[in-house]
Amino acid sequence: MDPPNKPAYYGREFHGMISREVADTLLTECDGCYLVRESQRAPGSYTLSMRFNGVTKNYRLFYDGHHYVGDKRFETLQDLVADGLITLYMETYAADYIAVMANESDYEESPYFKLNSQLRRSKTQESLKSDKSKDSQIAVAEEEEQVTGDADDVDVGISRHGDYETPHPDAIRGLEEALERKRLDVCHYEKSHLFKVNTFRGPHWCDFCGNFLWGLIAQGVRCQDCGFNAHKKCSEKIPNDCLPNTKYVQRMFGVDLTTLAKAHNRPQPMVVDMCIREVEERGLDAEGLYRVPGFSDDIEAIKSSFDKDGENTNISREAYEDTNTICGVLKLFLRLLPIPVITFDTYDSFIEAAKCDNFSDGERFRHLKDCIAKLPPAHYQTTKCLLQHLYRVSQHSQQNLMTIDNLAMVFGPTLLRSPDSDPLASLHNAKFTQIVVEHLIKNQTELFRK
Repeated sequence: MDPPNKPAYYGREFHGMISREVADTLLTECDGCYLVRESQRAPGSYTLSMRFNGVTKNYRLFYDGHHYVGDKRFETLQDLVADGLITLYMETYAADYIAVMANESDYEESPYFKLNSQLRRSKTQESLKSDKSKDSQIAVAEEEEQVTGDADDVDVGISRHGDYETPHPDAIRGLEEALERKRLDVCHYEKSHLFKVNTFRGPHWCDFCGNFLWGLIAQGVRCQDCGFNAHKKCSEKIPNDCLPNTKYVQRMFGVDLTTLAKAHNRPQPMVVDMCIREVEERGLDAEGLYRVPGFSDDIEAIKSSFDKDGENTNISREAYEDTNTICGVLKLFLRLLPIPVITFDTYDSFIEAAKCDNFSDGERFRHLKDCIAKLPPAHYQTTKCLLQHLYRVSQHSQQNLMTIDNLAMVFGPTLLRSPDSDPLASLHNAKFTQIVVEHLIKNQTELFRK
């Protein structure tokens, strides 16, 4: 006969409202025995009594669809007890070793560090080969332009504006990009690991200390971006050198910029590069560029294609005739970033540039330049790429009607997103956001000059 008030989620292990002393007597048979009892002091609450090493241990027991006494959740009470016994055994007979295993481990000797050192070298070599190929293409193009140019165009890439001679924007951009590629080393962008508690199937070992991950479930943590496996304690010792792998980072939208940059070994995300290139190749004269919405179904289709096919995504005019659709894809990508292009950490500093009435133009410029310098490398590169593009769009404002202030109005809330979840705070700073983005677009050349 079942004890009174037995919960439906307990079985034969439930012994009703008995005292701690009675439970201890019932469990004297052998280690590993356990029972569940209802508390005499607090009816409706339950205690797991379990025998280990000749001693009865008591734990407050909870149920919310899963059984638990701590952080770990179990589908069955039997699994909870088995995992508890394993943990008690390890803490009893290997406590001294567990206490020092993380501290005495040499990260540079770990399997993860050695493997990633090889991957970094490989990716760096790939980048160097790509840069050499791009540089040779630029050189060939320049030679062809010099050979085919008219006598009046001997100074290739030079245009005259009044009394001044300035290099053509495309020539400047090509030179700056070539120099920037040489300075960048995407593999060494600093990035913390994205650890989450994980249940490992079969034997697994910690990639930091090399020791076995014990327990039945939630034996340790795994980085969601690179697959680093570790004890929870060991994960606290690991530096911010995550090298994301496309095996784990399987989408483009909704992923932070640093993760995308390192996973695909490029300074800024391919979605940004491909959309900007496609829009500019189609021409920047279309009225309402970035203001007129594209077809939502097509935007979602391109988003899905980017997540699935990456750089093989077809966004050509043959596939999607409306340029506004491509613009919509870029805006959606920026909007879904978990950390905006101009990071939450630097938001207040950027807003200060617009709020402070005491700034002279020179002081405001230097303040913005200092703010930009604080951006993480992937955010810095993406901000630079976007602002250069938006400036080029504004140069066609007589045709597309997208002046710098119109572009700032469209992109301000996306580029400068408030860390405050209160919509009233964002609304209060809306005009300052627009002012900041206007300054960034107008002065993008000087702001990003080293």
